[in-house]
Amino acid sequence: MKHGDTLFTGYRFHIQRAIQTTADGVEHPRDVIRHPGAVAILPILDDGRICFVKNYRVAVEETLVELPAGTLEENEPPETTAGRELAEETGYRAGKIQHLTEFYMSPGILGEKMYLFLATELQAGEMSLEPGEEIQTMLLDPQEALEMVRDGRIHDAKTILGLLYYETLRAAEE
Repeated sequence: MKHGDTLFTGYRFHIQRAIQTTADGVEHPRDVIRHPGAVAILPILDDGRICFVKNYRVAVEETLVELPAGTLEENEPPETTAGRELAEETGYRAGKIQHLTEFYMSPGILGEKMYLFLATELQAGEMSLEPGEEIQTMLLDPQEALEMVRDGRIHDAKTILGLLYYETLRAAEE
């Protein structure tokens, strides 16, 4: 794989033309979004409810129910990002943050790796939103959240993956 020209540089990512040489020796240009990576956090309160955020997303022009999430800062460990983003978007501070898994969001065009964390021992505090963010918290029972996945009210990929991954872990423990 040859990394070619940068076609666009934005605030959080850049687009690069990569050249893929296939087994037959033919070169194929591929435009790839290069992203520093991100975290998603599954915050579980002591009573078992999950803290979600209602977040307006310009790309899809609607407000989505999501797990709190955010982009890695340069040289920032994902665990640090998880704690920072949880506090900024929800106001909660986690006594314990546990890495669950990591995954690629859309590897056909996007190099973003997302790290999923479980946050527990939560203490309420003040949110610290970035300028322009329109976020509200929403506390849901896990079964209600899963029903929202089933009926389409939750259709954000990282949130669906996070909920189903966590439910699979819980089922395996029983």
